[in-house]
Amino acid sequence: MVIAIRREDKSIWERRAPLIPEDVKDIIQNLKLKVIVQASDIRIFSNKEYEEIGAIISENLEKADIILGVKEIPPEKIIPDKTYVFFAHVIKGQKHNMAMLKKLLELRCTLIDYERVIDENGRRLIFFGKYAGYAGLVETIHAFGKKLSLNNILTPFNKIKQPFEYSNIQEAKDSLHSVGEEISKNGIPDFLLPLTVGFAGYGNVSKGAQEFFEILPHLEVSPSDLISNYESLKKENKRLVKIVFKEIDTVQRFNGDFDLNEYFEKPHLYHSIFDEYIPKLKILLNCILWKENNPRLITKEYLKNNYRYIDKFFVIGDISCDINGAIEITHKATQPDMPCYTYYPDRDFFIDGVQKDGITNMAVDNLPCEFARESSIEFSHVLKNFIPQLIKNNFDKDFEQINLPYPLKKAIILHKGQLTKEYKYLEKYLGEEK
Repeated sequence: MVIAIRREDKSIWERRAPLIPEDVKDIIQNLKLKVIVQASDIRIFSNKEYEEIGAIISENLEKADIILGVKEIPPEKIIPDKTYVFFAHVIKGQKHNMAMLKKLLELRCTLIDYERVIDENGRRLIFFGKYAGYAGLVETIHAFGKKLSLNNILTPFNKIKQPFEYSNIQEAKDSLHSVGEEISKNGIPDFLLPLTVGFAGYGNVSKGAQEFFEILPHLEVSPSDLISNYESLKKENKRLVKIVFKEIDTVQRFNGDFDLNEYFEKPHLYHSIFDEYIPKLKILLNCILWKENNPRLITKEYLKNNYRYIDKFFVIGDISCDINGAIEITHKATQPDMPCYTYYPDRDFFIDGVQKDGITNMAVDNLPCEFARESSIEFSHVLKNFIPQLIKNNFDKDFEQINLPYPLKKAIILHKGQLTKEYKYLEKYLGEEK
């Protein structure tokens, strides 16, 4: 059995690796596997590091039985009859990835998607989400500080750099600690009070963003308190105000009471009530899992009709980054070299970058790559434990005969060029590639 690690080529910023050299060494020694690593000039771990622990550096992955990656694969680089494991980003019928999915089908490939490696309770088992939260929080605070600076307002937030500019996560944390100490000592300008920061969602991504945010001095209030006590919160001149929004806070049933399970299954029975919070937020971190039929948190129509009520410095960090999704103005994904764009509701117009006015939106869709080393290490330590289960199976067997534990079998989207039963619904999207 031969496994391979392919070179990431979706973006020059994508420096992550699915398996780090330390874990590859364990796999080679303990499982007696041959590991091929495709050479890369940008991967956070060098070719030499892999070579020194016994991996084979080669451009040719034809001999590999299983090919591991992180992000999507260009259709022209897919090898026939291989088993691929990566973040495919196809389960919502994402148009920009349908050409890739179609090519995987045509070439009789098997596709295992990390995103669908879940337990019986639906909890994801392999993820970078925490690191998306870390980087997303820092990127968004950086954008907020930059927007204030463009308005000639100097605050401690101006000292926050972009995540990739820090040498490691601890340095980013130290920077937030320094900013927090300055806020505790000198306070926040009165016209920014209350400095409210909302977190939509409470999963791994949100937990990561909150973990970094909580380095700063803050007071946490409920969504209802944000509405009822907003004026009194203006007294908080040495603390930011944190609000976490759950589904019950953001949507309401057209008729009857809220039911979380029903909302997940029948979101069309609900409508958004998030509008009432928007004018009271300075920063919104969107961390929710959004599907096509779910109500949006922020719509273009709302922004157009209520622009005058929205805070002048309002910044959105759309960490989830669903295009035209929960945040309708997320019209494209960005990269760390230009992480934000600014929307002008009155003209339905976008300008790249943080601008003095307008609504600024951070929409980087590969945030963990900004902390590439630490995020790869944690991801690899988890993925390594699934390798023995993967290599015990012959994927040439019929799907029913593949003896994999529930999380891995659940994650098989394609088997030998056929959509598995659970993912047959993707057929309707296959003609919609960009």
